[in-house]
Amino acid sequence: MTTNWTLTIDCVDPAVVARFWCTALGYTESDPPEGWDTWEDWLTAMNVPENEWNDGASISDPNGVLPAISFLKVPEPRTTKNRLHLDLQVAGGRAQPQPLREQRIRATAATLITAGATLVREVPAENSTTLDHLWMQDPEGNDFCVV
Repeated sequence: MTTNWTLTIDCVDPAVVARFWCTALGYTESDPPEGWDTWEDWLTAMNVPENEWNDGASISDPNGVLPAISFLKVPEPRTTKNRLHLDLQVAGGRAQPQPLREQRIRATAATLITAGATLVREVPAENSTTLDHLWMQDPEGNDFCVV
């Protein structure tokens, strides 16, 4: 038997980081619980103070296939390199011509930089000078790669 799970990203501003990852993954804000028209209605009904409404966020695959991702407000900043990160697989794999792979990687990176990402480093293929992937960070410094 499998276990239901979601990936949770600790952050300072869940709304900002959730919006970034919606752009990066093509996800949408998760729907409020069944029976509620908006998250605000649900939070109000649950007596959650307004100053806590941005303590968490959740995004979902609009097709309902891939796992949801949650964002949880934490008081401490990120201090070390992530041990877990997402690879955005946009290039089509190594069977694709290198110029096409690089074009796809760089186009995605440009979109994500506009959305608040930072380029950390270009990583060449092993024993080569051709681009393999880009190491990037989201608006709060969480690592990910565009491959």
